[in-house]
Amino acid sequence: MNLRVWENPWRLMLAINAAVLFGVFLHKIALPPFVPYIHLLVDYHFGFTKRALIGAVVALFTAKVPVWLVFALGGAVWLITAGLFVRLFRRTFGFDAHLPLFAFMAGSPLFLKNFMHTLGHFDIYGCLFAIILLLIPARSLLYVLLATLFSMILVLIHHIHLLMYVPTIAAIVVLRYYLARVANRSDMVIGIAALAATGLLFIAAQFLGTMAVPEADFVGYLQSRMADPTRTGLLGFAYIWYQPLSKEIADTWGRLPHNLLGLPVFALLIWLHTPLWRYFSNSIAALSVSAHRRIVIAAIAIISLGYLVVFAMVFDYSRWISNWAVCLFLILHAVKMLPASREVAPISAGDRKTLIFGWIITLIPRVGIIRPF
Repeated sequence: MNLRVWENPWRLMLAINAAVLFGVFLHKIALPPFVPYIHLLVDYHFGFTKRALIGAVVALFTAKVPVWLVFALGGAVWLITAGLFVRLFRRTFGFDAHLPLFAFMAGSPLFLKNFMHTLGHFDIYGCLFAIILLLIPARSLLYVLLATLFSMILVLIHHIHLLMYVPTIAAIVVLRYYLARVANRSDMVIGIAALAATGLLFIAAQFLGTMAVPEADFVGYLQSRMADPTRTGLLGFAYIWYQPLSKEIADTWGRLPHNLLGLPVFALLIWLHTPLWRYFSNSIAALSVSAHRRIVIAAIAIISLGYLVVFAMVFDYSRWISNWAVCLFLILHAVKMLPASREVAPISAGDRKTLIFGWIITLIPRVGIIRPF
């Protein structure tokens, strides 16, 4: 780490990534925040409502919501997430020998750069909570209870988190808490109760959180909370609080033929991270307990299955691919906290193919929300 930026291509990649991130931010704040803004307006004024927690918290501090709050709040959460991830990486790996791994993670268009592009959306909250759970000690059942609280908060922010980040949080709890001890009866009972409570909350949000008042009344209330009520175009997504699950699935399958055209691009992006995936695979193989290896593989399969279900239900494919990759990045950190029988060789800093892959992912600014780029 004592080389100058221009003498080390991996440090140069990180510097370029910082410039790319700034460019993505400038582009983002020039766009109307249709979906993020309306989520700051919706609260529990009409009773229990899905996707309303963030708006309810905002309502505690201000009766009128300015548009700039989307970028201020989203930017603050992004900065906290990025800062905690850097701290987590330093603690898990360190930077001296693992700078290429850091470049493949932090510089990936699937991670921080795409979170910047989706600034104000709810995805990053799941990542933030998972990072916190990777940073704090896992010494008592309070850890399990905190993970349960985080999962419930995520479901109240948006119920799709049950498939997006709750499985990753559950996997982190299993890998960091349950595999570190001989689980007793209390551990098992509380773990099962936590899963059941989170599942019941999801069912309530999905099926009982639909708006009961006429849409005109709902939109009128949202408009009363706007700092600039004349910008009614920002309320165009109010229908999602009335849309049943069957309609969401029908819309997704109607767009499926067109959206599937992006799969080769997603496959290419995943392939460009081959050095990272190879290091991940070697880290799993190096675990000293065979049961741990099987549990990690099962956790990855369950997380991936959750995203397949999301793919069938909601058509924001670029976001789902990105968050799936982020979940794997986080699971890798949890894997490195398990006992290993041998050291895993870091990603080669001088390998030509690895350097090419690193430069390509550095120059890709983000993945997008629905279709690639």
